[in-house]
Amino acid sequence: MNAWVLRAVGLGALTVVLETLLGVGMRYWPTAGVWMRILCLIVLVGAVVLWGLVDGRADRRANSDPEHGADLTMRWLKAGLAAGIGSGLAAWILDFIPGFDLGDQGLVFNITSAAAFIVLLIFIPAMLGVVLGRWLVGREGKKSAPAAQTPQPVNA
Repeated sequence: MNAWVLRAVGLGALTVVLETLLGVGMRYWPTAGVWMRILCLIVLVGAVVLWGLVDGRADRRANSDPEHGADLTMRWLKAGLAAGIGSGLAAWILDFIPGFDLGDQGLVFNITSAAAFIVLLIFIPAMLGVVLGRWLVGREGKKSAPAAQTPQPVNA
């Protein structure tokens, strides 16, 4: 399975689960909606940053030269696009099931505007995680490398 497909399925499923839990929570505790939305946002962004951090660390360990690393930008962009569109489609389908209250948005909204928001919620934090992971491994490499000795002038 391609790496971006795994990320898209995992994060798309997480998005749908969080949206479903938010819908259930809004039904029973409507006055706590702001806090539930913030919590769902923190969980999704935290999972994305963590996964991006793991990707960045693994890539820098495999390729110590920054010019020869994997193209994690396209991996995460494809994952974000697929997760956004897939989670929008899944949320639209789940909204037809009695008992699921996911906002009653139409299909066009779910696979365009809502998907674009999810794409940004996945892509930007993932890139921050990748950059942070690569930077941390590069910093570890500088600490473990022996200190270069400065050449001493030769007295003739």
